[in-house]
Amino acid sequence: MIEFTSGDRYLFNEGTHKQLYKKFGSFVVRDNEEVLGTYFCVYAPHASKVCVVGDFNHWNGTHHEMRRDDGIWSLFIPGIGEGSIYKYEIVTAFGQTILKADPYAFYAEQRPNTASIVYDIEGFEWTDAEWAKKRQFSNIFEEPLNIYELHLGSWRRNKELVESETFHSYTEIMDELIEYVLEHSYTHIELMPLYEHPFDGSWGYQATGYYAASSRYGEPKDLMMLINRCHEAGIGVIMDWVPGHFCRDAHGLFKFDGEAVYEYPYEDVAVSEWGTGNFDLGKGTVRSFLISNALFWMKYYHVDGFRVDAVANMIYWDGNKSRGVNHGAVEFIQKLNEAVFLEDDKILMIAEDSTSYPLVTAPVSVGGLGFSYKWNMGWMNDTLDYIELDNIYRPYHHNYITFAMAYAYSENFVLPFSHDEVVHGKKSLVDKAPGDYWQKLAQFRLLCTYQMTLPGKKLNFMANEIAQFHEWKDKEQVDWHLLKYPAHDASNRYIKDLNKLYLNEPALWELDHSFEGFEWIDVNNNEQSIFSYIRKCKNADEFVVVVLNFKPVPYHQYRVGVPCFGEYTEALNSDRDYYHGSNQYNGLPLVAKKGMTHGKPYYIEVTIPPYGATIFKYRPLEEETEVEEGLEVELA
Repeated sequence: MIEFTSGDRYLFNEGTHKQLYKKFGSFVVRDNEEVLGTYFCVYAPHASKVCVVGDFNHWNGTHHEMRRDDGIWSLFIPGIGEGSIYKYEIVTAFGQTILKADPYAFYAEQRPNTASIVYDIEGFEWTDAEWAKKRQFSNIFEEPLNIYELHLGSWRRNKELVESETFHSYTEIMDELIEYVLEHSYTHIELMPLYEHPFDGSWGYQATGYYAASSRYGEPKDLMMLINRCHEAGIGVIMDWVPGHFCRDAHGLFKFDGEAVYEYPYEDVAVSEWGTGNFDLGKGTVRSFLISNALFWMKYYHVDGFRVDAVANMIYWDGNKSRGVNHGAVEFIQKLNEAVFLEDDKILMIAEDSTSYPLVTAPVSVGGLGFSYKWNMGWMNDTLDYIELDNIYRPYHHNYITFAMAYAYSENFVLPFSHDEVVHGKKSLVDKAPGDYWQKLAQFRLLCTYQMTLPGKKLNFMANEIAQFHEWKDKEQVDWHLLKYPAHDASNRYIKDLNKLYLNEPALWELDHSFEGFEWIDVNNNEQSIFSYIRKCKNADEFVVVVLNFKPVPYHQYRVGVPCFGEYTEALNSDRDYYHGSNQYNGLPLVAKKGMTHGKPYYIEVTIPPYGATIFKYRPLEEETEVEEGLEVELA
């Protein structure tokens, strides 16, 4: 029989219990007399009485009152097993009777129903040992990381599913999703919150069941199957996770026993700007709940990482800098990261943080928060502000592009174009750019190339890769019909080729977090809105030259300074006709000529396409004397 020991109680209250999912919740077990039944355990410190109610007792708790042990209530009910539906009937200190779902339940009824379901979480047969071994010897900081963010409910959802308010299951979507991700050379998928939530429109960010995989898409072991198959295919799985706040629906965590159990007890900070309850991150019992939850998803679902939502709203009181730092929350974040990295030092902990709070990705041992990565929101905002400008105004805002490199190595960054940027009137990624249809698509390809060639790991939300013109519609599927149109099919083909180049080119990721991995060629050409730079890897003979043109005019025989003599072959050009471009490209390999240009001893003469991006791959040559020396020029 399961027992909540004095040691468990100490760790739980201290905030260091890491396996609460083995103590609280519902478990099919045998009692001391070998009678099969279900053991229930819940934390309700302010309650005067707690009963288990469900389909097995006609929702009448008269005969199933739980025993109290200093705020922890437990009961073994013989004869009921997996699949039983239940809630806790709690009588508050004020005499009010409320019904609550189990905070630690592994499974729940499908909305609009809200009860918990007894479920055996054990026994899934994982076959991802090869993936686990590969992860064990990986160094994600020096490897490619290209994340495909998606919402399972609207990636694929036909008209019949929309009308019936249902979704494809984890297993129904599995094969097609894996094939698609591999076809586009993404290394990881990031799934928007997977745990139970009552309202589809919250996208999972307002949860009621942190330990229950959402029943919208099937049973918990169906999700395990999806993740297992992803791992077999070589795809990592990152979970969007929200440890800062939770929904206030009546059956959820808010005022769980009539008073604040999970949220702050103070009115001015108990409720967030979104109307959700803020977790009291300074309280030991809450820390144990959340840290155990992260470790639970790692143990039972083999997730490879967490994108931690709304870190700014945890670091600062409700995200308001003027209210000061929430030191209890900062300490929680540090303890969280220490706990997960102690369990698995290859886990990805990614902070969605919009502030300039220092040392977010520095180790806790030196005073940092301990994340492995942070979303670069400053880069994202500056870049999208720039792309929305008419080209005649871009010369006056050149710094929107160049400024990012001034702080690129202050943290370990992910460069995101996420779901937040394609909803609520912000327009889709392609529609942000000015101009006509052709110009928008050309600038879309240019923008994506800029993202993929700058230092930092990558993330894109679903539908970005097909240049979807509509904003994300969370009730409908991606506009897949666009792929029937040549321009969008070509844009998608470009993203496939760009992603494949990124995956296979160490210069684009091996030194992402080192000053040695990036060098400007020309950072000052604001008049023509041209940017050029070098991406390097550990092998000095392997680098690429990137040239970006944010104006709608081509340039011919444009001199670009390069550091070495050799051949420069066009590896990718966003303006090729098979990408729906105007076909301004560099066909034969370009051999460098002597002549000081952009502070470099050599130069190449290139064709720069309109609203175009070009990537050149370097290959050294031995006989420098074969090339006629050029004039020494210094180009602005």
